[in-house]
Amino acid sequence: MSTFVLVHGSWHDGSAWQAVIDHLETKGHRAFAPTIAGHGKDVNKNVNHAQCTQSIIDYIVSKDLTDIVLLGHSFGGTIIAKVAEAISDGFAGQRQRIRRLIFLNAFILNDGESLTDNIPPDSQVLFDKLARESDDNTLMLPFEIWREAFLNDADLELAKSSYTQLSPEPYQPFIDKLDLQHFYSLSIPKSYLYCTEDNVLPQGEWGWHPRMSNRLGLFRFVQMPGGHEVMFSNPVGLAEKIIVAGRD
Repeated sequence: MSTFVLVHGSWHDGSAWQAVIDHLETKGHRAFAPTIAGHGKDVNKNVNHAQCTQSIIDYIVSKDLTDIVLLGHSFGGTIIAKVAEAISDGFAGQRQRIRRLIFLNAFILNDGESLTDNIPPDSQVLFDKLARESDDNTLMLPFEIWREAFLNDADLELAKSSYTQLSPEPYQPFIDKLDLQHFYSLSIPKSYLYCTEDNVLPQGEWGWHPRMSNRLGLFRFVQMPGGHEVMFSNPVGLAEKIIVAGRD
């Protein structure tokens, strides 16, 4: 049995994973879903990428989790890459912290890039505009984008109910440039889990696979039907694919 740590994407908090966790636990696994610093409702949004990363490191260390399968969804992919840099090595008298990384329709940045360097120009313009118009350098995802691009594989009722769980996203972590030289030297096994109807990044030139996935070098490839927010539209199916992506 495995221990999974599931790191959410933008506009989410850890509660987005609850239905997935429930199914993983019925299969005998342990699963945890921390909330990244600056994410969730009614919290301080003044965070940078390093602080976001540190919050997940602190969570893993405080719970003394070892031999974990660490999964990052979307923006969470940038977090788990930096977490892996920090805690990838074994520590005295203990097992290794991370057994495998899973990137779920996740951003995998080249060394020196930011997340916004990896999205289409029209999305960059929109995000800049939303952040400038806010009073705390955050951006809230418009519902029509959520409906058509993020949760395009669910009915309107689920799209509306899940949208109420979202909260404004800190913008600074999107634009921070990341030093990833160490990440690309790590020998941790990696998987890319690809949902084939995900339209958040336009299919083709800007798409998740193979553009992002192939940056991993050697990796296990697992795919399933579904959109970007499959943890809402098909949590049981996602949990089963996470088990496949995370197996030894």
